[in-house]
Amino acid sequence: MSRLTDLIAQTKAKNSALGEELEREFKVLSSRLSFGLNFERHRPESVELPGRPVRKGDKVRILPPRGSTAKADPRLWKVLGFVNADGARLAKVELMNAAEGNRRNIAVEDLVVVAEFRDYIYPGLVSTGKVERGGHKPFHTVINAENFHALEALTFTHRGKIDVIYIDPPYNTGAKDWKYNNDYVETEDLYRHSKWLAFMERRLLVARELLNPSDSVLIVTIDEKEYLRLGLLLEQTFPEARIQMVSITISPRSTSRANEFSRVDEYAFFVFLGEVEIGSGERSGEDSEVRWLYLRRTQRSLVRGSRPRQFYPVYVDRNTEKIVRIGEPLAIQDRIEDAPVVKGATAVYPITPDGVALIWGLTGPSLQQALDGGYVRVTPGNEYQPYTIAYLSTEDIKRVDRGEYRVAGTREDGSKIVVIPGGKAARPGTVWRETKHDAGAYGTSLLRALIPGRPFPFPKSLYAVEDAIRLFVANKPDAVILDFFSGSGTTAHAVMRLNRQDGGRRRSISITNNEVAAAEQASLRKASLRPGDPDWEKWGICDYITKPRIAAAITGKTPEGKHIAGDYKFTDEFPMAEGLEENAEFFTLTYETPVAVSHNRAFARIAPLLWMRAGSKGRRIEDLPKLGWDVADTYGLLIDLDKAVPFAKKVEAQGTIRVAYVVTDDDRRFQSVVRRLPAAVEPVRLYESYLTNFRFSIGR
Repeated sequence: MSRLTDLIAQTKAKNSALGEELEREFKVLSSRLSFGLNFERHRPESVELPGRPVRKGDKVRILPPRGSTAKADPRLWKVLGFVNADGARLAKVELMNAAEGNRRNIAVEDLVVVAEFRDYIYPGLVSTGKVERGGHKPFHTVINAENFHALEALTFTHRGKIDVIYIDPPYNTGAKDWKYNNDYVETEDLYRHSKWLAFMERRLLVARELLNPSDSVLIVTIDEKEYLRLGLLLEQTFPEARIQMVSITISPRSTSRANEFSRVDEYAFFVFLGEVEIGSGERSGEDSEVRWLYLRRTQRSLVRGSRPRQFYPVYVDRNTEKIVRIGEPLAIQDRIEDAPVVKGATAVYPITPDGVALIWGLTGPSLQQALDGGYVRVTPGNEYQPYTIAYLSTEDIKRVDRGEYRVAGTREDGSKIVVIPGGKAARPGTVWRETKHDAGAYGTSLLRALIPGRPFPFPKSLYAVEDAIRLFVANKPDAVILDFFSGSGTTAHAVMRLNRQDGGRRRSISITNNEVAAAEQASLRKASLRPGDPDWEKWGICDYITKPRIAAAITGKTPEGKHIAGDYKFTDEFPMAEGLEENAEFFTLTYETPVAVSHNRAFARIAPLLWMRAGSKGRRIEDLPKLGWDVADTYGLLIDLDKAVPFAKKVEAQGTIRVAYVVTDDDRRFQSVVRRLPAAVEPVRLYESYLTNFRFSIGR
């Protein structure tokens, strides 16, 4: 070992770049485990950044001529400067790690910037649109970026704050489902498995920094190609965690394979950190009643008129206390006093104790169907709602039909007494055989309804993702859920549905790149298009699939403006055309320079990160405040320290501020401002905190 270090030192003296590269590889080899998962790290991993402006000092590749389908030159060049020739802007580039003199002048438009994963980045965000239907709820965010760099950006905004990470990474099937160093990794690649492991390890190391170490979970789905290696990788990356793997039936009809057993399932690893608990309690040994759902919605946003079919009278006989009739829906302009009267019965409406008219949780026909089956019950209420009405969920009714739950009798009002044999629902087992987890019916077909004509390979069942996440956020209405392989956006969709079911304010962060499917790339190149061109980018995953899917889920309309056909199923059944009362904003990651950041020239791109760190809620401070300070809904910004007194007073008076950003190079003055702020407010020194966060290597 000492002889090797001496040789490396000699090499560094003659060729510093080569010596440093050898030293990095030596450290990788010397840190290998004597027992466990050993693999080639294949450093450096790199990614092309089409659309990113070319700057002096950048690493770049030279693109093939437009219209060519030839493979790009893999060599890296360094930009030394720029010249103008005949009206064209040329970059002076030099081949990296080559003999001196290998220089060329290349048109800037024929270059693409390359980021290697050992390089430091200074990220920003640019908004590319938003959908707002959730009132004062926080925003879900979608980030178009290489996911490793987006994860690094989140170390500034969400370090140690993520409650759940759910990812569905590439399965490394040998098909063109993922790239390493801008090339598809195919079956015949001898390093296919180690490339996949290196790719995953770098991202998991950063993800570990984001998870709440005292109470969080990482969920990773996978199939048989890599589950053994993934299990070992998770063991090594999270040595302090408890890890379990479950099998999920995703194709009940099975998928035939040549000379192999037909596949019906895939796997999900659950990595439990700290004191995180799985939702349900253990069985008590005695039968217990199933929990019935309150018919009146509880979310204050679901007021009368928000869903026209769900405000109607329910007539309860005053003697028998049974429902004798379900009335027709009342329009928003209809007076309750003018509704039909049923002799001997009281008309019950979804009115809160303080007199606010909300809506029922079921339409009239759905309530009637449940009533006919004995799954609606009535109990005495209050002056605004003389009777309280509850019902059994569709999923629980199906469990009765399957024999999982038992009918123990009938109440006086005609409702059935439904019990769970052996007590409260147990935690799920390690084999999930739910019809609703069928990826064909509730992944592919559901996506087809949301964004017709936009195919996406193998989307997850919405309800499988929903069920997995619910286990860990049922009692966390403000949880933050991250998916950095978000693909079609199923995780964000599932989180929004969970919010609807219990009035939660959970927010999701979805990260995906804008890679164009392999099948379309050849035709686009023949049409003289390249990555970065608007007519190329519009076919990418983020712009063509993820963003439109999330927008459709919220608005209830397809990208063409038509109402979505079909209903949601299982836990919460309602027409998809009703949409979801949520907010979402879409961003693209940018790459800033430390000089621009420290001199306030990148503030507009840093602003979304400041907003996200404070909770992604309410107004965002988009520009440097002319008064020297500004206070938004959840955070404040001070750039003129002479205005610290009025700033601190406003922060304290508002009472909703979570973070105070103070722009100064003087730590003494920063501490002076901190002493004026309420103890509950997190002080952050800009831009020192931002720059320091990205100056050290994470997962490289």
